[in-house]
Amino acid sequence: MKNPKVSIVVPLFNEEGNVELLSHRLVGILQQYKDYELLFVDDGSGDGTLGKIKAQREKNRNIHYLSFSRNFGHQNALRAGIEYASGDCIISMDGDMQHPPELIPDLVEKWQEGYDIVYTIRKDDPQISFLKRKTSNLFYDIMNKFSDIRIERGTADFRLIDNKIAQIINNIKENDVFMRGVIPWLGYKQCAIEYMPQERCWGETKYSLSKMIKLGTAGLTSFSVKPLHISTLVGYILAGISFLYGIYAMGVKLFTINAVSGWASVMTVILFIGGVQMIMLGILGEYVGKLFIESKRRPNYLIKDKSYD
Repeated sequence: MKNPKVSIVVPLFNEEGNVELLSHRLVGILQQYKDYELLFVDDGSGDGTLGKIKAQREKNRNIHYLSFSRNFGHQNALRAGIEYASGDCIISMDGDMQHPPELIPDLVEKWQEGYDIVYTIRKDDPQISFLKRKTSNLFYDIMNKFSDIRIERGTADFRLIDNKIAQIINNIKENDVFMRGVIPWLGYKQCAIEYMPQERCWGETKYSLSKMIKLGTAGLTSFSVKPLHISTLVGYILAGISFLYGIYAMGVKLFTINAVSGWASVMTVILFIGGVQMIMLGILGEYVGKLFIESKRRPNYLIKDKSYD
């Protein structure tokens, strides 16, 4: 397509310090296209993010916004942006400035070559901690081993999709769509581009350890229910305690003269089986909870303010 309309979707949550700089960098790049749209999705921010976005829209009417009634999560913000974006191609990226806007022309160029989806893969950043790198790799390994899709390590939500792909995603009615899993599941013609993440210019990451665990669980089950998460966690804890207790019981057996015969092995087996059962019930509960949430058919997000008519 010679003169495409390019839409950029940027979810934001408490990123007031990044809005102006990000807008400036993105508009500077998007001006090379005949038509473009920059859509910010305010995911229930509690700071001045929405005010900053509105100030940018006053300067440039190609900038649009959606504002949620509360925080509905990054994936739902992506979903809303894709639903409202009107470009021939739609590029999603984070608002923390770590996804380099300068890569946008490369994504568009690949799309113009005939690719329906152009996704990005994050290169290993030496500044990322060893623990975070290992847990990230573990997530992808578990996803690839226990699911029917394959997600490449380092895959980010920085990607371009054709408008026809956006329409397919909009027709997916399940709750809490996990985009990193949906994209490879769709198939179509795809290619990858590597990038080196940039430093966050302002603020702190919104992905705490608990949010990362929740995202990983949602990736495996497509949704998550907090009480059932607790059930699963209790199962793992009990299994660990049973292992430690087994070591203690064997120590009593070996070094205590008056130990009751058979006591050590029986207690170890009972605790271990009980822990494993809790784990399995928790995993089963994840899927039952998923069906429960789906049956309610509640909206994935609620919009309290928007720039669209």
